[in-house]
This record gives sequence, C-alpha cells and structure tokens, in this order.
Amino acid sequence: MSTAKRKIHTGSFKAKVGLEAIREVKTANEIGQSYGVHPAQVRQWKKEILDRSVTLFEIKRGRKKVDERADPERLYSEIGRLKMELDWLKKKSGLSL
Repeated sequence: MSTAKRKIHTGSFKAKVGLEAIREVKTANEIGQSYGVHPAQVRQWKKEILDRSVTLFEIKRGRKKVDERADPERLYSEIGRLKMELDWLKKKSGLSL
C-alpha cells in the first residue's frame, strides 16, 4: 500500500488557478486537468477569491486612528507642552496663580 502525500499549494498558485477560473475561458474540469488539481478545488478557490474581493476595496486609506491609551509617552509630552504654553500665556497676560 502506498499512501499519497497531500499536496501543498502556494498562495500564488491558488490565485493563478482561481483567476483563470474567474475568466471562464476554460471549464473547471479543463483547468483542473491542466494544473493537476481537482475541479472541486478549482471552484473552491474561485469562490474564495470572489468572496474576499468585496473586502479588498472596503479598507479605508489615510491616517489610521490612534488609540489614546496606546502611547502614554506621547500623551505626557503633550501635557508638558500644553502646561508650558499655559504658563507662558499667564505670564504674558499678567495673571498670577
């Protein structure tokens, strides 16, 4: 008895096969035969690409939200800067503590 080892395919290989299935130039059977993959696997990779493609363009670009609790050093430096500005303004305006 010989046991066949399970094939492990890379992500780029899966994407190439899935994209070819999306183009629909060949059937899943033809694609599977040419790449040595079962047609059900071809259909599964095609479905996975189509499902995840929706979220591809939903990610917003630009600045990421900063978690205020994530960087206490930055907050302490900002507090120090604001305190210095307040002290300077009090001194210039003639107000005393």
